[in-house]
Amino acid sequence: MSASVLVVEDEPQIQELVAVNLEHFGHRVRRAASAEEAEAAIRAALPDVVVLDWMLPGESGLSFARRLRGDARTRDLPILMLTARAMEHDKISGLEAGADDYLTKPFSPKELAARIKAILRRRAPQLSGDAVEVEGLRLDPASHRVSAGEQRLYLSPAEFRLLHFLMTHRGRVYSRAQLLDQVWGDHVYVEERTVDVHIRRLRKSLEPSGHDRLIDTVRGAGYGLQAA
Repeated sequence: MSASVLVVEDEPQIQELVAVNLEHFGHRVRRAASAEEAEAAIRAALPDVVVLDWMLPGESGLSFARRLRGDARTRDLPILMLTARAMEHDKISGLEAGADDYLTKPFSPKELAARIKAILRRRAPQLSGDAVEVEGLRLDPASHRVSAGEQRLYLSPAEFRLLHFLMTHRGRVYSRAQLLDQVWGDHVYVEERTVDVHIRRLRKSLEPSGHDRLIDTVRGAGYGLQAA
């Protein structure tokens, strides 16, 4: 699993420790020393997860987490609070502010990586690296392979990402704009109609096994993968 992680930490040594360890586990790391810097980084490109310190210069991490949850663009952004504040009421405050998880310092780098993986599995399962299977259609991110029984299906990289997202969010319908954000990234400019083209290509790639029937088009709403 490789995810884009924004580390928001004002202590240089701790910021370096967190960043180096996350890079060791295969993540792509960006850094910010304040809520203001973090906001600018998120504005430039939405990360997959934010590791957020509570005690920051200026605006606190707690206040920043509340603001992220109040913004439509960052409402579902996974947040892990990493802080020295270890009292039970602190943890409750952090979770109530919108954090998905709360880890206290000092911390184990392996536990931090495991917590991030668990958050992504819940919030963004397409980033977890786990294989997923729907009605005999199997997608394995590790080998970049899609198959139906013994039959291998060949998809372009964009089709693979699109199918992976739909398979890990089965039963939900996403607009073109939402699919662009989730599959291509909100910092990449792609026309919304491009999604229609890739959906058509994805259906054609799934035709040999008959799994093209799983792709739903909901007029006026968007696309999804049929619920069980």
